Amino acid sequence: MSQEVTNNGLHDDDTEWQDLKLPDLLLHSEVIRQVHATIEREWNFLQRSACQTAAGRALWKHVIHDPLAYLLAGETYLRSLHEKMKKDRLNNASETSGVILAVRTLWFDSRLEDTLNSPNGRQAQVVLLGAGMDTRAYRLSCLQESDVFEVDFPGVLQVKTTILEAAKESTNESEQILSKAKSLTRVAADIRENDWLEKLRNAGFLPHKKTIWILEGLLYYLTHSQAMQVLKILANKCCVTHTVLLADFMNKQSTTMSNSAFQFYSDWPDQLLPSIGFTHVRLSQIGDPDAHFGLLSDPLNLFNKLRSLPRSVETHPDDGTPCCRLYLVEASGSPEQNATPNGSMTL
Repeated sequence: MSQEVTNNGLHDDDTEWQDLKLPDLLLHSEVIRQVHATIEREWNFLQRSACQTAAGRALWKHVIHDPLAYLLAGETYLRSLHEKMKKDRLNNASETSGVILAVRTLWFDSRLEDTLNSPNGRQAQVVLLGAGMDTRAYRLSCLQESDVFEVDFPGVLQVKTTILEAAKESTNESEQILSKAKSLTRVAADIRENDWLEKLRNAGFLPHKKTIWILEGLLYYLTHSQAMQVLKILANKCCVTHTVLLADFMNKQSTTMSNSAFQFYSDWPDQLLPSIGFTHVRLSQIGDPDAHFGLLSDPLNLFNKLRSLPRSVETHPDDGTPCCRLYLVEASGSPEQNATPNGSMTL
């Protein structure tokens, strides 16, 4: 039987949703098991979100090739998402748990690759803020001419390094632990503080070299002032060198999903970013032609229902539920385009 993606994004003959097969290294490496026990015991919600994202990449492996994701996610988060996916599959749900993570990952991958292959993007530095368990440096060949910097909490980067080193020592996994990037540097810093950019420079980041900034699954965990400070710092880079921002934004309704976790929002990021210095902004929603990837075929899925409504509508007229939207945004600017001072905006 040929593998065809069904309406809920899984393959008809994909049995992974029925039986979760964990890699031997995750089950039997004492080092990796101890690391994940520490994560369960000590990490907060924000830090653990890195493992949840890795679980999404692992379990949507029919569209995302990321062999390291299983090890970085850990058994707890893999089993949790797997159970949700299995339930959705058995119920023939219109969208399957984790699909938003799969689409988001594929969108960032495709935009990064297209940017690096463009005349302005070749050999650009790539900085991942709040990198978490990201593995792009290991799985994307388009980074072969780029210096990659991963910025995150010291504890997160240390755990990630420990897991990857343990995998490197395994004869079965060692081939996967080879960076495809020109160079990979991890920078321990808290972007909520004022010294993260200085730490990045000290690690070898070149301020005047064209740069692609990746902020995936990050901004909405920050306060309004923290998020705006980061965005303005990046916008100011447009006056120095060609600068590209790839980021996702929640709208206000989305922050109601978890009052303790999500804080920053923007209902109109395509207006916000030009106001602080970016000159070109392109916005997509999950399910748009460039943010679909064949995973959202059911016309009744949540994302298609939202896309049919004006962005100003806050509650769905059919059932009164909040219109929770996730915007995928690419913005750019360069010195020749930024001849006027940056503006400011209050949401």
